[in-house]
Amino acid sequence: MTTKGEKMSKLTKKQKKIVEMMEGFNQPCLNAADALQKLQEVSKETCKFNETVECHMSLGIDVKHADQQVRSTTVLPAGLGKTVRVCVIAKGAKATEAKEAGADEAGAEEIIDKIAGGWFEFDTLIATPDCMGMLGKLGRVLGPKGLMPNPKTGTVTLDIAKAVKDAKAGKVEFRADKQGMIHVPIGKIQFSHEDLVKNYIALADAVLRAKPSSSKGNYLKSVYLTTTMGPSIKLDAKNVAAEVKENIQ
Repeated sequence: MTTKGEKMSKLTKKQKKIVEMMEGFNQPCLNAADALQKLQEVSKETCKFNETVECHMSLGIDVKHADQQVRSTTVLPAGLGKTVRVCVIAKGAKATEAKEAGADEAGAEEIIDKIAGGWFEFDTLIATPDCMGMLGKLGRVLGPKGLMPNPKTGTVTLDIAKAVKDAKAGKVEFRADKQGMIHVPIGKIQFSHEDLVKNYIALADAVLRAKPSSSKGNYLKSVYLTTTMGPSIKLDAKNVAAEVKENIQ
């Protein structure tokens, strides 16, 4: 039988420090604000780089049913802490509008040819409806990378300026996978605590609003906050809606 001391001896120095810092921290944690504060404290003492903070949610949906799919977007108030490269497929005035709004690349046939040739120097691809036909042939390469423009995520639109600005500001997409899970980054651990809380609240609010009307019972089954190399903290899923309401008012 392995004792607690033997288990601890097998841990690295960093892992032991994390275990010590998490000692006595009650889980599930009632508030995300408290969980984020603890993650920041642990990261400051155990990690030498600016970790990404992630939110993982298990949803009470049946993904086999088309009317219970969960897919949407939200703009994180404090952004993601990184430069988002935006490419726009548009013609004429719309391409000009995209560049003026801050797009890194904008054009039609010439951009499509570059992508077909293996160019993927962008994080978000936006297109006007009239250009979607031209993108059809790139579905097999854009789809697996999650880069294919889609009206549901606001990346197929005539309001190009807004789409570009939202993407640059930290717009994130969330989509339930086959297990009904969503995994979304909400910023960097070296953000201010206030900014991390704002980003989490924006995501949680968007996920709650995306609940399918056909979904019955417990919608949020579990919610976890974690960092790239840090511990995972379980939140009290039953309190998420109340915390969102409190912070949005």
